[in-house]
Amino acid sequence: MITINHHQQHFFERQGYLKVTNLLTKDEVTYYQNLYEDFLNNRIDAAKYRSDLGGHVDKPATETAERITQIMVPSRTLPDLLVQPLHQKTLAVAQQLMGEDMALDFDMLIDKAPFSETPTPWHQDCAYWIDMPDKRAVSCWVSLDEAKQDNGCMWYVPGSHRQPMRPHRPAGKGGGALECDAEEVEGVAVELKAGDCVLHQGGTLHYSRGNSTARRRRAFITNFRPQAMIDYERAQGYDHTGERKVRS
Repeated sequence: MITINHHQQHFFERQGYLKVTNLLTKDEVTYYQNLYEDFLNNRIDAAKYRSDLGGHVDKPATETAERITQIMVPSRTLPDLLVQPLHQKTLAVAQQLMGEDMALDFDMLIDKAPFSETPTPWHQDCAYWIDMPDKRAVSCWVSLDEAKQDNGCMWYVPGSHRQPMRPHRPAGKGGGALECDAEEVEGVAVELKAGDCVLHQGGTLHYSRGNSTARRRRAFITNFRPQAMIDYERAQGYDHTGERKVRS
C-alpha cells in the first residue's frame, strides 16, 4: 500500500496537488486498460452515464465522434471495481491526506482520443458542486497511458485552493462545462507514466490541453470527501450523475 510521508502531506496542503508515482503495477495497468476498452466499446453497457465533455467546442454536424469521452460512476455499472486495487489504493491515499472519514463520492473515466485536439477548460471542481459545511475533497487522477503536455496531462495553479474561487461561466455553446480565466504561465504541468497518479483538492485550479498526438490519454478518476458530506449531498438529490458533472 502507498504511504504518504510528511513532505508529501505538506506539499499537498500548500500547493493543492500531489504526484504519486507507481500507484499501479504493470499488471494492474493492463487490467484497467482492458477494462477501459470494454467501457468505451460498449461491451460494458454504461450508455446512460456517457457524455461528450468536448461539447463546448464547435464541430461539423457530420462529426459524430466524441471529443472527450466521459463515463460517470463506472463502479455503479461494475460494483466489483470498488474492491479492486485502484479504488482501494486511492482511498488509502485520500484518507492519509485528508482524514480517515474520507469515502468514495463518485468515480469516472475520461478519455482524450488521438488527435481530438479538445482542451478541458481551466476550472475548479468546487464550481460544479453544491455548497457544503465541510469542503474537504480530493480527486485522484490515475493515468493509464503516458500523459504528457501534448496529449493532455493535467496542469495546476499551485496554491489556488487557498484563494477565493474564481468566477466561472459556461464554456462554449454546449457540453455543460464551466471555465474561468487562467493561463498556463500561472500553472505547472504534471506529466505522468502509466500507473502514476496526481491528486488535487476541490478548489485547486486545473486544466488540460487537447490531445494533438497519435497516443491515447485515458484517465480513471476517483473522488473522495467526508462520508457525512456524501450523505448531505445525497439527501439533496445530488450524486454527480445528472446534468451537473465534475470535469477534469
